[in-house]
Amino acid sequence: MHGLSEDSRNRRALPLTAVARAHWPKLEARLSARQRRQAAACGFDASPGSFCVLHDAGGDAARVLCGVDPESPPFALGAFPFRLPAGDYRLEGEALSAADAALGWSLGSYRFDRYLAGAPCQPARLLVPRAVLREVAPLLEAITRVRDLVNTPAQDLGPEQVCEAVRAVAKAHRAQCREWHGDGLLKAGFPTVHAVGRASDRPPRVIELRWGRVGDPLLAIVGKGVCFDSGGLDIKTADGMRWMKKDMGGAAHALSLAQLVMDAGLAVRLLLIIPAVDNAISGGALRPGDVIRTRAGISVEVDNTDAEGRLILCDALAAAVEQKPDLLIDFATLTGAARVALGPDLPALFANRDEVAAAVLHASRDRHDPVWRLPLWQPYRMMLASPFADTCNTGASRHAGAITAALYLQRFVPETVPWLHVDLYAWNDGDRPGRPRGGEAQSLRAFHAFLRQRYARR
Repeated sequence: MHGLSEDSRNRRALPLTAVARAHWPKLEARLSARQRRQAAACGFDASPGSFCVLHDAGGDAARVLCGVDPESPPFALGAFPFRLPAGDYRLEGEALSAADAALGWSLGSYRFDRYLAGAPCQPARLLVPRAVLREVAPLLEAITRVRDLVNTPAQDLGPEQVCEAVRAVAKAHRAQCREWHGDGLLKAGFPTVHAVGRASDRPPRVIELRWGRVGDPLLAIVGKGVCFDSGGLDIKTADGMRWMKKDMGGAAHALSLAQLVMDAGLAVRLLLIIPAVDNAISGGALRPGDVIRTRAGISVEVDNTDAEGRLILCDALAAAVEQKPDLLIDFATLTGAARVALGPDLPALFANRDEVAAAVLHASRDRHDPVWRLPLWQPYRMMLASPFADTCNTGASRHAGAITAALYLQRFVPETVPWLHVDLYAWNDGDRPGRPRGGEAQSLRAFHAFLRQRYARR
């Protein structure tokens, strides 16, 4: 795990005290006069991200003070792994739990250096008890997987590689996988996935993972896996296309949540379905005005080929619904409209059950992993009306784009199935403590906590 090591107590480590600005005067008063002078010379005031190394009478480092934000415990120590002098540190004090400290430190130690020349810069290490390492390891592995997958350029992460990542997780947990690709998708009942992905020289794929005990409730998780989105014939602008390697962020989240479910041994039968495609341009590309008969039998007129995510998801959702899940969750980097409404940090949550949405929001607040619920406002269905098919994939209006996308998906989920849809960004536009620029896991910790509460084995 990035930046963490087991605390064996026979390893020398510099004590690290995390302190919030409100508590600094009280801590300062307990320091020796010499240490107070050192802190003053450093200008240390416990503002988040600030630090000060205190020295003993012989001039050796004796302690480090780190200013933290108590309102953001999972990221409180995220600023320090690459700022503090190299070496080992051991947390002291009660400002942070050991698990939050370990999580934030490791998240701040992450760097995606696969394509960089030379030896990577090594972060300082935080020593934590073995029990804490065991507690946070699955979550850190899951978050790292999301970040690595989203950060990997499309040249090295196509539909085949997404499926390989699923198979690797399946193998580690003795789960079963099956896969369909290319024209085999038509025979398997995934015509919309095929239509979106057929223009690429990398064939579209659908992979399914199954795990769990017979008799347990079925949890179905679906993730949008558009490995690169050119927009298709409704081609994106250069700016709009620049970061479209991240358009498989939903698949990365779905796979990582599935891994967490299996790691926790939850009382579910797990079904993971990921459609993986490139939205490319060639002579066989999907055209505006084409009408597709989906897996569910609903006909869809293609109003815009750049609204391809909902097209591949509708077949995957229909396949999941056929299995009568106790709960269905999908993750997708689906709409720019959600980002306009909520910004980059707030995934939009849609739900057809108030009580289920409330449980997710509670877990979100508890884990400091925000999501924000938007409504499935049924009158907006009229925006997706088509004179030639049962529905359009988009409409003429630019209003309520995240809601109309969710309403399109809802058409493929019967009211009898509890359903959660998450429209997320999966990306940090800039560097922040614990959240380096690039791919990011959003709402993963919240959903992990929610599912542990809902499906803990009694």
